[in-house]
Amino acid sequence: MGARKLSPLDAVCRDVASCRACPRLVEWREDIAREKRAMFRDDTYWGRGVPGFGDAQAQLLVLGLAPAAHGANRTGRVFTGDKSGDWLYRAMHKAGFANQPTSQHIDDGLHLNNAWVTAAVKCAPPANAPTPDERVTCRPFLEREFAALDNAHVLVCLGAFAYQAATEFLHIRPRPKFGHGVEVQHGKWTLLCSFHPSQQNTFTGKLTEPMFDNIFERARELCAIGAQE
Repeated sequence: MGARKLSPLDAVCRDVASCRACPRLVEWREDIAREKRAMFRDDTYWGRGVPGFGDAQAQLLVLGLAPAAHGANRTGRVFTGDKSGDWLYRAMHKAGFANQPTSQHIDDGLHLNNAWVTAAVKCAPPANAPTPDERVTCRPFLEREFAALDNAHVLVCLGAFAYQAATEFLHIRPRPKFGHGVEVQHGKWTLLCSFHPSQQNTFTGKLTEPMFDNIFERARELCAIGAQE
């Protein structure tokens, strides 16, 4: 018997995990996986490209920047094992998009409902800053995810870079100014902008829990509207 044919989403997840197209990112993610952070010294780091995660029938797509060096680059699941993930899945759980409010490791039982979470760049970059060339090289993975998520029509952009990546992919010109809570309608898509749940934003109060919860409450409303059309 032949091997089971992968779905388009399974295929892109496989290809993300095996990608070595960007030498700088490959070197960085693997160095981090070898050296580790002291508090995670007993963990086996993923150290590869980090695929998207969630419900293949999702109406909601959540887009971030890139995996964190000791978060998703360690755990192998996007927004898992760091403070940003704590904020994200807590808010998604409150809005009914996740079955639990925490995301600690890849086998912790987290399941998403009507949502798919991914990043514009699939490898952890030095200083959390992929180069323009690395962004372009990684873009086909995001294009394949968009194409495979037939039901998706609500796009939460976590941070200005995710918003830039989304507007470039969707050919939105001119690009409306990014801001928390800004909504942009383009074809079937509603882009919903949020400040990124980074510690820089959450520790300073630039992003509060009520602000973040409101984003996913609004996303739920937009999904419900889409289901009625």
